[in-house]
Amino acid sequence: MQRRTTAPNSSSVLQPRPKGELLWVHATTSERYHALCDIGRRLKSLRPDLSVLASWEPGLRLTGTVGCDIPIGPLPEDTMAEARGFLNHWQPDACIWTGPPARRVLLRQLRENGTGVLLADLLEDEMPNRASRWLPDQRRRLLDGLTCILTPSKAVQARLIRIGFPAERVQLASKLRVSAVPPGCNDEELAAMQQTLGSRPVWLAAHTKLSELPRILDAHRTALRLLHRLLLVVALENSADLSAARRLLQDSGLSFADWEDGGEPEDLTQVLLAGSEDLGLWYRLSPAALIASSLDPGAQGQSPLDAAALGSALLHGPGIHAHRDLYERLAAAGAAQPVLSQSELADTVVALSAPDKAAEMALAGWQSVTESAATADMLLEKAQTMLDQREETDAGT
Repeated sequence: MQRRTTAPNSSSVLQPRPKGELLWVHATTSERYHALCDIGRRLKSLRPDLSVLASWEPGLRLTGTVGCDIPIGPLPEDTMAEARGFLNHWQPDACIWTGPPARRVLLRQLRENGTGVLLADLLEDEMPNRASRWLPDQRRRLLDGLTCILTPSKAVQARLIRIGFPAERVQLASKLRVSAVPPGCNDEELAAMQQTLGSRPVWLAAHTKLSELPRILDAHRTALRLLHRLLLVVALENSADLSAARRLLQDSGLSFADWEDGGEPEDLTQVLLAGSEDLGLWYRLSPAALIASSLDPGAQGQSPLDAAALGSALLHGPGIHAHRDLYERLAAAGAAQPVLSQSELADTVVALSAPDKAAEMALAGWQSVTESAATADMLLEKAQTMLDQREETDAGT
């Protein structure tokens, strides 16, 4: 594929353009950013030479993830010189934009360069306004270079068609949110463990840090007073902590089995020690899951998506700063509950031993994390189409 070699003239350029295809994504919220990075991750698994360039609005504090491997932050000013310098340097093959299509110069340059632009998740308050009722309406001209617009709002769809945007290029889709691709597990192992555990109540402490383990064990010891057959599965975040965790368990007085050493839970086993490699199995077996790495207030936390997608009622501590939007969405749906002390953790685990309560929370979580799956699939398909069309265009020149 031939590439232009025009030198950049923008002060925002900090690194060379990678070889191969480049998808540029732009986010206005952290939730949209993580959703776009998830799309990027899935695309990269299908197109190994693809890189994903990520920009976002000022005020957001974001970093790169597995899907967005070139995080550049806020864009330069929307001037002709900056827009040309940015695009001449990065030469994106396609773009997924979220938020208001307010950068008129940049969007015009993308149109002139023949770069496909998909505007995703357009909300009512993000629609461009008419500059003046006495001047010609320029909104159609602004939007005309967009390949497609996705919106969760029927009102937005109607307004777009009313100002002249082609109806076949605007589609209704649910809000853009991170969708889960949960880990799998061995079906035979799952069936065997289901038979072994039978009707025993089980709860999971996932992504457990060694420093959190004593507090989790104390909460479990308290819960055992009311639920004598309760089993705690501890999935350590760091496998290097296994030896130290074994010593803690030996000193705790609790009966434990070591899954990593080939052990399995027996009738009198109170704790099962495991690593994080088999979380797909433990989420499926545990009606309630504490997403640990969150018990310390300053912690960043771990994503709750996998647990929610696999049917666990979610508990978490106060340290969820890196994923706060996700937890707040799940809490609003009734799928996640914060626990701020050991006694609160014990009480909540006991309460969730009632199957109907755990099932209610689990269903709410599953619905919340899967509602945007169709939108993610649609974005994936449309991004693939834009990239394929650009490849065909470049091959013909």
